Amino acid sequence: MPEKKTTLIIDMYGVILKERKGNFVPYTYEHFDASEHERIKNLFEHEKLFTKAGLGDISSHLFLSELGYEDTEYHMKNYIENYLSFDKTFVSFAEKYHNRYTFVLLSTDVSEWSKYITKHYGIDQYFKYRIISGDVHCRKPDPKIYNITLEQTQTKASECLFVDDNVDNILAAQKLGIRSILFNRYNEQYSGEQVHSFEELDQILQVF
Repeated sequence: MPEKKTTLIIDMYGVILKERKGNFVPYTYEHFDASEHERIKNLFEHEKLFTKAGLGDISSHLFLSELGYEDTEYHMKNYIENYLSFDKTFVSFAEKYHNRYTFVLLSTDVSEWSKYITKHYGIDQYFKYRIISGDVHCRKPDPKIYNITLEQTQTKASECLFVDDNVDNILAAQKLGIRSILFNRYNEQYSGEQVHSFEELDQILQVF
């Protein structure tokens, strides 16, 4: 008899937030004069500044300062509040299921940004665990971050359900024995198990 699923692992960008991780780069280009764009491009593409922040190698303040932002706190908040869209249907979904399943946030993000996002949208209370790349210094689809998730939650792979918007992340989790569902908000070509909304994910959880 298969083991009961007890842990729901959920991604942030492209799932709870409608946008994927791509918006901060154009946000930055819009903020700075065109004469600065080559410098900024070098910081993103060659210095891998965003990647370093997402791995926790540098803080949000240092990341934004290196890009040239003076009021780093303002721009973190402005970007999150005005350039990202929260999927409000997550709240009703979480209200229904967070007492039935252990909710885990598994997100590739700058540590400070992730904390602000969940606080700003009032969803901290739904997550018993938070595995953020900026805190654990590795990111999806590295198998290490999934193993950290299993260790911290003290669950087996067979007890987990993972929901993410990235096919590579899904496939990596599946190799470890974690049942994984693509949250296919952007209609990618994928032949595996997938949903397009929290309403569809709700229907899947009803038959567990």
